[in-house]
Amino acid sequence: MKSRETLIRLKKFQVDERRRKVAQIEAMIAEFDRIAGELDREIKTEQDRAGIHDPSHFAYPTYAKAAIARRENLKRSADELKVQLDDAKAFLGEAFEELKKVEMLDERDQARERAEANAREQTELDRIGAMRMHVGARA
Repeated sequence: MKSRETLIRLKKFQVDERRRKVAQIEAMIAEFDRIAGELDREIKTEQDRAGIHDPSHFAYPTYAKAAIARRENLKRSADELKVQLDDAKAFLGEAFEELKKVEMLDERDQARERAEANAREQTELDRIGAMRMHVGARA
């Protein structure tokens, strides 16, 4: 039974690790989206300040061009993280299923052990009852 308890603890640890990984990736995506939103505002402000909204214009602000490139990189990174997030969620689901299987096996074994203990106890009580009846019949 000790090894089953150890296995359950290991599976719970794995589920917790997978949950942390999912949360970490979600936080990174949210942070990238937040920064991209800030860059959008900065780009708009710079365009309005310069009065030029066409990035292909020769006098388009250099800072706005750099901010656009950074925003696009952040969006690409967020898209890549979304793929990793899908994988991490799948791994979390698998780890959770494995944990549930081990826990169900443990519950089944415990129920069987309880049933066996109850059967032994009932057999002992039946034996004691039979002895009393036998002693009472002799007297």
